Amino acid sequence: MMKDYIFKLTEKVRDYECDLQGVVNNANYQHYMEHTRHEFLGSLGDSFGRMHDKGIDAFVSRVEIQYKSPLHSGDTYISCLNVRKDGVKLVFEQDVYRASDHVLAVRGKIDSVIVENGKLTRGEYFDELLKQLAKT
Repeated sequence: MMKDYIFKLTEKVRDYECDLQGVVNNANYQHYMEHTRHEFLGSLGDSFGRMHDKGIDAFVSRVEIQYKSPLHSGDTYISCLNVRKDGVKLVFEQDVYRASDHVLAVRGKIDSVIVENGKLTRGEYFDELLKQLAKT
């Protein structure tokens, strides 16, 4: 059973993402989650390119992934996220489900920090992002 999320993205597993066992290679789940974070930011009207042009860069500082059930070539999956602030970090809680039966494939927790003009910030950009999210 899927819980509630603030953002969901549906995609399809491509053949080249699978290993010899016929399942999605573990590293590709991290790609799925990263793509979801990029699309989430785009849904709020921003992008990593625009941020960089303003001297603001978001960096992943920590990744935790629990592998639960494999996805296979041709499976459709739903990549979901919730987000919260924890000190200077923005913490993305991300789950990927097989779309056909909502079985959890992976669960991830990704911490992100902001560097502005080369210096670590207290996360003010995240504060503004979360304010914008509250308006939607």
